[in-house]
Amino acid sequence: MRHVYLDNNATTPLDPAAFEAMKPYLLEHFGNASSVHQQGQRAKSAIELARQQVANLIGCDASAIVFNSGGTESDNSAVRGVAYARREEGRHIVTSRIEHPAVLRTCESLESEGFRVTYLGVNEEGVISVDELENALTDETTLISIMYANNETGAIQPLCDVCRLAKERGITVHSDAVQAVAKIPVDLEQLPLDLVSLTGHKFHGPKGVGALYVRKGSPFHPMMLGGSHERNRRGGTENVPGIVGLGAACELAQWGLERFGTETTALRDRLESSLLDRIPGLEVNGPKERRVPHVANLSFEDVPGEALLIALDFRGIAVSTGAACTSGSVSPSHVLMAMGLGDKRIGGAIRFSLSRFTTAEDIDYVLSILPDAVEKIRQIGPGSH
Repeated sequence: MRHVYLDNNATTPLDPAAFEAMKPYLLEHFGNASSVHQQGQRAKSAIELARQQVANLIGCDASAIVFNSGGTESDNSAVRGVAYARREEGRHIVTSRIEHPAVLRTCESLESEGFRVTYLGVNEEGVISVDELENALTDETTLISIMYANNETGAIQPLCDVCRLAKERGITVHSDAVQAVAKIPVDLEQLPLDLVSLTGHKFHGPKGVGALYVRKGSPFHPMMLGGSHERNRRGGTENVPGIVGLGAACELAQWGLERFGTETTALRDRLESSLLDRIPGLEVNGPKERRVPHVANLSFEDVPGEALLIALDFRGIAVSTGAACTSGSVSPSHVLMAMGLGDKRIGGAIRFSLSRFTTAEDIDYVLSILPDAVEKIRQIGPGSH
């Protein structure tokens, strides 16, 4: 049986080149980067090379990169770090209802500590309103946290307008760019975000390592206290092999970014258009144009998403009904709910997320299996699921 992996928003396979870059730092060059001897300095040099590789991908100064354990830590430390650093100036935070739980739950926690949070709604395409954002801002607002691209629909948010409004008022801006970095051009020389979260396992790097960009001069209170690692911004002995793998993945992504955009968009569009032609009662969730190249969120009428996921899994096709971090939850997608979609449409939603390893043959295989799977589930009827 052929195996096709289309759940790359959850995680991606490790690029063999990134693994090869990591191996010496797992086995031979095992020194602590804070040590002054040769083994330690070799590790430190490897970290600084990776820091530059990350910076090159997102268009920033290498000194602004803080290595950590991944996207969740980046989001937590960004939101809480700015909130604490600026709490004497104001305790109002603005975010959106479609953020990753790493942002939403951090905001909820801050509310219990006396902060006030405004959660912006989105339109039917899953995009925030700039006018609603402007109306939400007050003299007490110190932080805006809006994701770059949504993990369920791929919708790209209007961050240029967000930054413009924020800079006019001296408000710090954070963006969870976990699903945007290495998928579309992210240039922080052009887009004046103050803090940006990214993680390696979303673009063929290792799990358990990520980075937070902190623009020079941005207010930031470190959350992980300990030694003076990462210029006193994140205590703890660095994960040298993981950081090396992240740096290698960033360099590989930078080399192939334009090709990824062109080829992956073509594969995704062929998947969507073919399914729309062959399966009645199929709808696209999210914007058809302004989204990242690798995501298609589709709702199948009268087909429970979980039933379709299982049917595809039996045929070797891995997809998702939503974010991997909430897959064990019985609650419907908070993103699709915020978009105002009906219960049936939300319940029948499947997310297909491609990678640069996805091939035309993979898409062909899905197209050969999926229409029949949908038809069989519909024939059984909703009462049998």
